[in-house]
Amino acid sequence: MSEELQAPDNPPDFEDFKNENGVTYWWASDLMVMLGYIDSLAFGKAIQRAMKACLSLNIDCLDNFSKIDRDGIEDHRLSRFACYLTVMNADPKKPEVAKAQVYFVEQTRKFEILIQQSEDFERLTIRDEIKEGNKSLNSVASRAGLTDYARFANAGYMGLYNMANWQLANKRGIDKKDLQDRMGRTELAANLFRITQTEERIKSHNVRGQANLENTHQSVGREVREIILKNMGKAPEQLPLARKLPEVQKELKAGYKKMIQADNQKKKPKKKKPQ
Repeated sequence: MSEELQAPDNPPDFEDFKNENGVTYWWASDLMVMLGYIDSLAFGKAIQRAMKACLSLNIDCLDNFSKIDRDGIEDHRLSRFACYLTVMNADPKKPEVAKAQVYFVEQTRKFEILIQQSEDFERLTIRDEIKEGNKSLNSVASRAGLTDYARFANAGYMGLYNMANWQLANKRGIDKKDLQDRMGRTELAANLFRITQTEERIKSHNVRGQANLENTHQSVGREVREIILKNMGKAPEQLPLARKLPEVQKELKAGYKKMIQADNQKKKPKKKKPQ
């Protein structure tokens, strides 16, 4: 995409940008203009977030975000679903983005996608980052002498929530395994911060041994707790439950299939009537 493009005063509608060549697609550079971006780097961040959301659904990114060289300029050929993900991950403070999000909320109803908040997409990507973060943290802690992973994990919960994970689940009336799938964006981000900062402290302070590792995890969790209390005026355990992420994923996957079928269906030639 070119570095700068001037957004028109009266940009055309989304469907006006459509291209058809056996399949239906949109150029990312066109979508960028429609959404009011003049900086391709800023728009590229929205594309990257959209691609992460696509990956979190186990949907092939290459089928939806095809990188193309157009006369020496890098662009992406986007499916309708890729455009949807990009719009929902773009800057909602831009009036063009807000308008496009309203358009997609209306359009996706016919594909039975009822997700109306970009927060759900962020939750999907943060949840995946938490999974990877826990793997990395446990690996670092293991090399530092960790033997009881359950106690170590609960130490972080004790610091952040003043209770173990099973106690938090009981308080919220849900199964322990569903805890993170029911967390909102802010709470998921707080847990990701707890995980990454615990790993950094273990490495930078050369923490060793089960007890010291647990204390470190609890200490970092307590610090994150104080940040939430200061900024939100409520404790982490008081944050509201969000919609189950597996439900969000299931709905998006089903809607994706319907979008692809609707847009990429080749027109069959009409059969000639017998003479």
